Amino acid sequence: MKFFYSPMYEVDLGEHILPTIKFRLIKEKLIELGIGTAEDFEEPPPAHDDDVGLVHSSTYLDKLRRGALTPDELAVLDLPFSPELVEAAWIGVEGTIRTARYALETGLGVHIGGGGHHAFPDHGAGYCVLNDSAIAIRALKREGRIVKAMVVDCDVHQGDGTAFVFREDPSVFTCSIHQEDLYPEVKQQSDLDIGLPSGTGDEGYLEELSRHFLPALEIFRPQLLVYVAGADPYQDDQEGELRLSLEGLERRDQMIYREALRKRVPVVVVLAGGYARRTADTVAIHVTTIRTGLHVLGRGGG
Repeated sequence: MKFFYSPMYEVDLGEHILPTIKFRLIKEKLIELGIGTAEDFEEPPPAHDDDVGLVHSSTYLDKLRRGALTPDELAVLDLPFSPELVEAAWIGVEGTIRTARYALETGLGVHIGGGGHHAFPDHGAGYCVLNDSAIAIRALKREGRIVKAMVVDCDVHQGDGTAFVFREDPSVFTCSIHQEDLYPEVKQQSDLDIGLPSGTGDEGYLEELSRHFLPALEIFRPQLLVYVAGADPYQDDQEGELRLSLEGLERRDQMIYREALRKRVPVVVVLAGGYARRTADTVAIHVTTIRTGLHVLGRGGG
């Protein structure tokens, strides 16, 4: 099994809630558990601008390259700007593109990164510089590898940028299950939005996911499923107020993988958010998502 990862994802953000150290810790934990070896991790280069431009405007990309975002744009992005941040974003896009290609070949691709679902064509937002999932889908469509794709976004925040990108594209089905009374204040319209009240726990979450997502996958029948596997619905996350336990999050993963297996749909995993009070909990959630995918889709990992 190959994993896609770059040490460049560990950008120094200062005293920021986003724990970029988690990516390295996930890699180390996978090796420690015997799920992968150091040789199983492929480090992607930065993406080509013509791929990034499949989603993002040339004006926005030029501003990023020159470090010319306005104070208002930086406030919306909510990250301290640096050349390292831009480099990590471009690498992250290529990581998701390569992960998606790998998923088509093997049935499962895992990117230890990605999930920039708040990024819009002309601006970044909510810690997301570039929308890697949207770019990867368009890149694979342009290459003729897929015609239809589906995004199931299980981050605690609505995948507003992704919904906006594909709002007029019937070949891409966007599904977001999220806490409704949470960022972003102004929601975009996904093809399927499952907005949950704060305090929703395991059973309520899983019931709603099963009731809405499973029929949508059955009807739409995509050739690729992008799983935005946020760790932030966790009950001890600092950014959200859903109340999923570690067991509940694992059951979420199992539901998505098992249904994809039944429909024979390849899955590409991007990790998205996770802001638990203990970074070790965020790492454990992401590792379980990866391990569960390997187990359900028959590629080892226990």
